[in-house]
Order: sequence, then C-alpha cells, then structure tokens
Amino acid sequence: MSPFAVKAIQLILSLSLLIVLHELGHFIPAKLFKTRVEKFYLFFDVKFSLFKKKIGETVYGIGWLPLGGYVKISGMIDESMDKEQMAQPPQPWEFRSKPAWQRLIIMLGGVTVNIIVGFVIYMGILYFYGRNITTNEDIPQGFAVTEQFKEYGFRDGDHVLSVNGEPLEDVMDINRYIFLRDVSKVEVKHSDGNVETISVPEDAGTKMFQNDTHFPFTPRRLAIIDTVLADHPAGKAGLQKNDKIIAVNGTSVQYYDEFQNLTLKDKENTIVVSRENQIDTLRVTPNEKGIIGVNSFGRDIVSQVGKTEIKYSLGESVVGGISFGYNTLKDYVKQFKYVFTAKGATQVGGFGAIGNLFPDAWDWQSFWATTALISIILAFMNILPIPALDGGHVMFLLYEMVTGRKPNDKFMEYAQMVGFFILIALVLFANGNDIYRWLFE
Repeated sequence: MSPFAVKAIQLILSLSLLIVLHELGHFIPAKLFKTRVEKFYLFFDVKFSLFKKKIGETVYGIGWLPLGGYVKISGMIDESMDKEQMAQPPQPWEFRSKPAWQRLIIMLGGVTVNIIVGFVIYMGILYFYGRNITTNEDIPQGFAVTEQFKEYGFRDGDHVLSVNGEPLEDVMDINRYIFLRDVSKVEVKHSDGNVETISVPEDAGTKMFQNDTHFPFTPRRLAIIDTVLADHPAGKAGLQKNDKIIAVNGTSVQYYDEFQNLTLKDKENTIVVSRENQIDTLRVTPNEKGIIGVNSFGRDIVSQVGKTEIKYSLGESVVGGISFGYNTLKDYVKQFKYVFTAKGATQVGGFGAIGNLFPDAWDWQSFWATTALISIILAFMNILPIPALDGGHVMFLLYEMVTGRKPNDKFMEYAQMVGFFILIALVLFANGNDIYRWLFE
C-alpha cells in the first residue's frame, strides 16, 4: 500500500472517531436534559446521505462531505438554519426552552469530550507503550547548534544540564521549550568540560519561527553518509551510502554539522571521503536550491538516541497523561499566535497538513499519539469565539447569563451565516496552502 493511502486511511479513521465522540459530547447532555436531537451525523449530508436510519426521534447517518459532523438539536439556530422551526412557538423539548446553564453544558460538551479523549489516549500510550526519552548519555557527542544560538553563547558539543534551574527529563525538549515557553537561562556543559549558564533573549522563539529554525539543537552526528539521492548532485558525482566524509574544500571534518557549514551552496565543492579503507576525492556542485542531496542520520548514535525507556504504572500513566495533555494544549495555544503573522498565515494547513502528521507506515502508537494531538487541537479550535463554532454559541450564552438578555433570533441567524462563511473561507485558504505547497515546494 502506498504511503499516501496509509496516511489517508489513518486520517479518515482518526477524524471519524474524533468527530463521533465530539458530537456525542453534545448528544449525551442534550438527552440528559430532555432536549430532542433530530439528527446525529458523521460528515455533512448536503442534499443526500450515504447512510441514514431513524431510531426513536433521532436520525443517525453518514454524509458524503467529510468536513466534520453535527447533531441537529431542536430549537437551536445552527448550521441547518431551520428558520421554519424557529418561527414556531417554543416547545418544552427544544434547546431554546432550556435554562441557560443547561444550554451552556450542551454546547461545551463536544470540546470537553475532545480534551478528555486526548488526555485518555496519552494515558493509554504511557501505560501500554511507555515513553522513550533522550538523555545526555544517549548523545555522547552533545548537540550541534545553529548559528543563531551560537551568538547567545552555545557551542557545538554542548550538553544541556538544566532550563530555568530545572533539569530536563528529555534533553530534546530544549527546542520546544525555547520556542514556546518562557526560557530565560540554560545551563550547559561545553565539550571542554566547562559548565556555563547562558541567558536566552526573550525573542529567541520568535527568531526561530522567522528563520524556520525549529530545531536549533540536534544530536551531533559523525560525518557518515546514510542517504544519497540518486537524482541529485551528490548521487551523480558518485557519493555513496556509508561514505565517511573526512574533508571539505581542504578542511578536515569529523561531524556532519561541520560538513554542512563548510559546504559552499553556489560553487563546486571538493569532498574527500573514506570508503572501504580507500580515499576518494569527489567534486560536487549543489543544484539551484543549494542542495547536494545527502543526509546523515548519525549511524554512530542513532541506535542509542531516544532509547532510554520509561515504563509507567497505571497511576503514573494517569498523572503523566494529564500532564502531557495539558502541556500539549498549552504549547499549541502559545504556538497559535504565529498564525496571525504574514509568515504564519502561509503555513496554515488543511487536510493535507493534518494527514502528514501521520507516519507513512502503519504504526498504532504513532496513530494514537497523532489522534490525541488532533483531538486537543480540535478542542481548542472549536472553542474559539467564532459564530458557527461551539465557542461562538458559548460566547452568546455567557453574554445572556451575564446580562440577562438573550440575543434575538434574527441576530443569531445573521451571526451564524457570517461565522459559516468565515469557516468556509478558512477551510478553502488552508487547503489552498496545501495545494500550493504540493505544486511548488
């Protein structure tokens, strides 16, 4: 099966599961408060349904348009825009006849379920699979550091000892912490054995985003070629897998980051390699994008990185899952601020971007981890105060509860239409970005 098909199946399965659970979050409290639910749908049934069956007072079905799902609750102004029903006198089983606090619980149900589902999945992952972390012992060569962070005082070969005075359980978290959290100081041990506390500027995370530097700290790797792209300059010049690079343009190298820093992007490079105990000299000119087409996945350390395994008891997995889910939500909320920049807008993605979160080979642990992340993202996106989203309804309900005045139905209809068009525009924009990246990047 092709990687595309594997990703697509995982995406559909994950979204279907999360949509059904989200809608159950509205359905269950609606039923508890004796509110009539007319429809429960996975996907949208514009004009027709792929499947539908009426059980009791509710029609359960599957639509053909996979942009979400919905429950149609009697007496509620929603995406169905059922004006005829709203023109009739309120009935006791209708949403509009229920107390504001009950309506608020019904509207918050979907988001609440998404949060709970994300947390529970993380608990299950920790309990059944445990967690692999990277310690300083797992990266004996330390970190390779980007030029931006060398300006702050970090050096190639550094080991991270603590962040804001607290040790990191997983040293690879240093990238995420600086990008999304308030990191003011990092204690490192340099390759010469000296320990230093380095101050990190407040705008370090913003500069990471602007420079597309999401991993300023990467495990340092020996300069051994692991991948050669045949249709790129390196492959055409004769570089091969397992070649050990020993010099670039007359300068000796030991680590892959040294090779990267010495490689000229717009000129011919003289690369000396060791291959099966023989020395060979090759000349490679990067393509128009400055790429020669090789990579190293650190054959000397890849067998060790991330192999420090932590097992969790049931109780520890519950606590750890809640903590992991909370930090995932917090980091996503902080990352969301970049969407409102010109650069961030171009990186907004639709179904293609979501699908690419999944691995191209089936792996249940990765599937569940990605599903948990999407569930938490859906919870946050749904609670945004945009009419037509749960957050829009919650906003108007809170207004009603605070002021004692309920927005009139005509205003709610217009707000729903405006919100719907905003959502359609966002969906088209996000998926348009996916198409653009697929065609031109």
